[in-house]
Amino acid sequence: MAETVTPAVAEPAQPGSTRRERTGWYFYDWANSAFQTTVITVFLGPFLTTVTELAAGCELGADSCHGYVHPLGIRVAAGSYYPYLISLSVFLTVFVLPVIGAIADRSAHKKRLLAAAAFTGAAATIAFAFVTGERYLLGGALFLIANISFGAAVVVYNSFLPQLGGPDDRDAISSRGWAIGYLGGGLLLALNLVAVSMLSEEGNPQRTLDLARWSIVSAGVWWAAFTLLPLRWLREHPTAAALHAGGNVLTDGFKQLGRTLREIKAYPLTLFFLLAFLVYNDGIQTVITLASQYGTQELKLEQGTLIVTILLVQFLAFGGALALGALARRIGAWKTVLLSLVLWTAVIIAAFRLPAEAPLPFMVLGGCIGLVLGGSQALSRSLFSQLIPAGKEGEYYGFYEISDKGTSWLGPLAFGLVFQLTASYRVGLVSLLIFFVLGFALLAAVPIRRAIVAAGNTPPRVL
Repeated sequence: MAETVTPAVAEPAQPGSTRRERTGWYFYDWANSAFQTTVITVFLGPFLTTVTELAAGCELGADSCHGYVHPLGIRVAAGSYYPYLISLSVFLTVFVLPVIGAIADRSAHKKRLLAAAAFTGAAATIAFAFVTGERYLLGGALFLIANISFGAAVVVYNSFLPQLGGPDDRDAISSRGWAIGYLGGGLLLALNLVAVSMLSEEGNPQRTLDLARWSIVSAGVWWAAFTLLPLRWLREHPTAAALHAGGNVLTDGFKQLGRTLREIKAYPLTLFFLLAFLVYNDGIQTVITLASQYGTQELKLEQGTLIVTILLVQFLAFGGALALGALARRIGAWKTVLLSLVLWTAVIIAAFRLPAEAPLPFMVLGGCIGLVLGGSQALSRSLFSQLIPAGKEGEYYGFYEISDKGTSWLGPLAFGLVFQLTASYRVGLVSLLIFFVLGFALLAAVPIRRAIVAAGNTPPRVL
């Protein structure tokens, strides 16, 4: 039987958690979604690609450019620079995020870790005000700092989830957080849409570039300002390890991570789920991060069309996250995520067939993405929370975040390599199909109830 509590009406509570605390948790999604939406999804790809093309000797506003830059002496096609940066940032997070998670589990002050990571990322985003002219290397360095900090903050943020609700409640709590995040990200994007529409000048690509830069800066300001709410309303729930920790938390965190890596083989089904997630979510994140670049470079769409489409995605994703959360209460999160992967496969096929210079089909496809985007990610997050041994939330979410919000590496790497070899963004897009097909197969093979029990947790009533 499906549970009867409606997520939009009543909120179940984990012993020790409060409505105020859960609201604070939701609002960090509101805060950081500005970076995900305004920066990663819309402005940064076209902006940094344009700056890189200028450094490669291309003319601003040119229809196409096949120039090269040479960061650290490596010959890189200008159009591949941004996808390669994404892959590099994820490579670095492989080493950073699990350590951050281990430290979070050993610390009695997780809110301080959240603040440090969030404000570092926000500051790097605001510093894009200085990325002018041909400063593509500065833009790349700031992106690496911001994206790694973003991932580190989300690791700490996610580790609060098991403390906010029981097994039957987390799908609703996670879905609500994603939904509120889409509203926050959509609101800032709407403000940027108004600014771009009012201030842009036809035939003035420099003005368009400047507006993109200041839109990126606005996301950093938003991120920093709204992070103050969760820092005020969240409460510390230190684990037993944190309460009894002595000595240096940093060194203890590294030691604990080493122990976890040695012991993780005792939870093979959790690892198998994580592998499936890393594969299919890599595809999802690649679509999100490279959609604007595909729209501008391959489909020749105006920046305004892209912003309207992403704005449409944000508000439809709000309803989609809640709708798929409600569906999960009836058929289970595992089956709902599998269904969403089928829909993602259809999205990739449809995107490959989109005609150039045709805004309406692109916007319709964006609406379809919005309906499945939030639910597939929110339910993956809550489902994974069931597979984590108690007291290890930070560490395991450190591994999870390697391919969560804005962080993917195989997809952008494949996309960038295919583009460099073929000079075709469409062919690069087709390479993403494997992530959804293989991810579906891997996830379908996970005996989810047995995996939850093996982690020492109680399965929810509906899986």
